[in-house]
Amino acid sequence: MHNSFGISIIPDNDAFRLNALKKLQILDSGPELFFDNLVQIVARCFDMPVALISLVDKERVFFKSNVGMSDVRNVSRGISICSLAILSKEPTIIPDALQQPCLLSNPLVAGEYGLRFYAGAPIITEDGYVVGTVCVLDKKPRAFSSEDQELLTLFSKSVMKGLAERVKTITEPAFS
Repeated sequence: MHNSFGISIIPDNDAFRLNALKKLQILDSGPELFFDNLVQIVARCFDMPVALISLVDKERVFFKSNVGMSDVRNVSRGISICSLAILSKEPTIIPDALQQPCLLSNPLVAGEYGLRFYAGAPIITEDGYVVGTVCVLDKKPRAFSSEDQELLTLFSKSVMKGLAERVKTITEPAFS
C-alpha cells in the first residue's frame, strides 16, 4: 500500500483493530437504510457536500454509506484521511488541508479533487478499537466548533450502535 502522508498510518494495535472490524461483518455489504439515512442527516446537519461512514480495512477504506461521492465504495487506505483519523479516539478536524504538511502531497488534496476540509469522529467498538469514522468533507476551508465535534461524535456512536445491532441480527438464530 502506498502511503501518501509521509507518517505512519498504522496503529500499534492494527491486527486487533482489523479483527474487531472483521467481527462486524460489514465490509463489502450492500446499502442499508439505517446507515444511508444517517449519513444523509449528517450531510444536512453540517451543510456539507460530502458525508461518509467509512471503515478502515487493511489496504482500503470501505464507504458503508456516502453522500456526495457518487458510487465510490472504496479508496486506498494510503490516501484516505480517515486513515489518519483512526489514530485517535478524539475527532480529527482539519479546517484547511493546505495548512497540514502531511497532506500537501496527498492526491485528494493536491490533485483534481481539491479536498480542503475534513472532520471525522471515530467509530469505536465496545472493546475500544477504532474501526472507522463518520466524516464530512468539503472543497473549501471551514470552521468546525466544539459543539459540531460533539454532534459528529454522537453520530459516530449511533453508527457503532447500529453496527452492533446489525451483528446481533446476523448471528442470532432464527425461530422456527
